[in-house]
Amino acid sequence: MKATFLKQTALLGLILTASTSIVLAAQAPVIDINSPVNVKQNTQPPSIAEQLAISERKVESKNRSLVNMQRQIDDLQTQVNELRGVTELHAHQLSQVLERQRELYQELDRRVSEALKPTIQAPNTIVVEPSTAAKTYSNDLTENEAYDKALNLVLKDKRYEEAIPEFRRFNQQYPQSTYAPNAHYWLGQLLFNKGNLSEAEHEFTVVVQQFKDSSKRPDAMLKLAMVAQQQQNTNKAGKLYRQLMSEYPNSTSAQLAKPRLEGLK
Repeated sequence: MKATFLKQTALLGLILTASTSIVLAAQAPVIDINSPVNVKQNTQPPSIAEQLAISERKVESKNRSLVNMQRQIDDLQTQVNELRGVTELHAHQLSQVLERQRELYQELDRRVSEALKPTIQAPNTIVVEPSTAAKTYSNDLTENEAYDKALNLVLKDKRYEEAIPEFRRFNQQYPQSTYAPNAHYWLGQLLFNKGNLSEAEHEFTVVVQQFKDSSKRPDAMLKLAMVAQQQQNTNKAGKLYRQLMSEYPNSTSAQLAKPRLEGLK
């Protein structure tokens, strides 16, 4: 009996020892010597100062992008304006050439008609000169030569600086010439391209106010509005654009004025 009790006690001891080993083995951590040492991570959310710093960096990045985009837009707008100016100048030069050719053809036709008229005149017949209102080309050879010289400096020779004093001299010597509105307009255009806005404004104003029947009046009105726009006088520019579109709705100048007027708003 005593021997049996001792055996049961020994068996219970072995069972307890084995159970303890198993528990200790289960609780002991397994360490991989090849894995990097774990760094304690900060699980706390970023502070308000850090959040503000991150937001400021994002805003600065967006601002830089917007500045670059605006710079590109400004460059493109400048290029568009330059191309428009070149297009307007070329279109105007072409219209001037066509107008000049028409004047020459009309003068040639007039001279041929006069040459074919009978030369017999009745006694005491009063010879009536052709109406000056129907003339589109001056009979004064000196006047024609002066205008041709100034115009050719622009259209043929591209010597714009030399053309300015020639047109000024022509306007002083022949203020009532049939070419006067064209001469004032050309002078204003040359001064406008040069950047002399106040002088250009004076020449365009002469065309608009003194030559209301001239074909150059809508062009001069457009350029007057463009001068006012460059002088930051948007009220005057808008008024001139609207006047141009009202008085000459079907003209090329009115078509050019419409987008410029919309750009002022």
